[in-house]
Amino acid sequence: MSTVTRWWWVRHAPVPTGAGMVYGQMDLEADCSDRPSFEALAAHLPADAILLTSDLKRTAQTADAIRAAGLALPPAIVEPALREQSFGDWQGLTHEEFAAMGDMVPHRHWRAPAFMRAPNGESFADLIARAAPAITRLSTAHEGADIVAVAHGGTIRAAMALALGLDPERALAFSTVNLGVTRLDYITDLAEGVAWRVTGVNWNPEFAARR
Repeated sequence: MSTVTRWWWVRHAPVPTGAGMVYGQMDLEADCSDRPSFEALAAHLPADAILLTSDLKRTAQTADAIRAAGLALPPAIVEPALREQSFGDWQGLTHEEFAAMGDMVPHRHWRAPAFMRAPNGESFADLIARAAPAITRLSTAHEGADIVAVAHGGTIRAAMALALGLDPERALAFSTVNLGVTRLDYITDLAEGVAWRVTGVNWNPEFAARR
């Protein structure tokens, strides 16, 4: 007999003060004013769910806005391991300043290659190593439940890397949109062990709100 734990990953609302900037773990405010998108999001997510956020305020603000839009979720459990990648000394640079740094390696999907560690910060591979054990632990702790996890683009990519067994560099190919929903199922079976299933990637409430 199988048990399915359903993860509903939600990327936080837009961060206007971070536009054009490498902000990583900077604790910036989210813009939660798009009421139609939040209402579409609240209608799409399960009501009887565990609510998780990282310890950065933009995820807490997004979770509060989802609840205010009509989804009666319990207070959020704060999980620091789900925070965004730290870009260390790169945080606060504009994208142009970052690209102009002489030692940067061009990359088609992200700020830097997956194994390139920011000075006083993390690589994307480090983020996976931090987030993956927490995701597995929380899947076990809340086995059989729905989990709404309001997190960050990097964290959601890390979850995809875990679910699909991807090399970190390949996982950077996934794109996430603000308020988009990615659904991953953690399946446990006494006979067959553990497996992941990808049910949906980047469901966009903005498009749903326009219907």
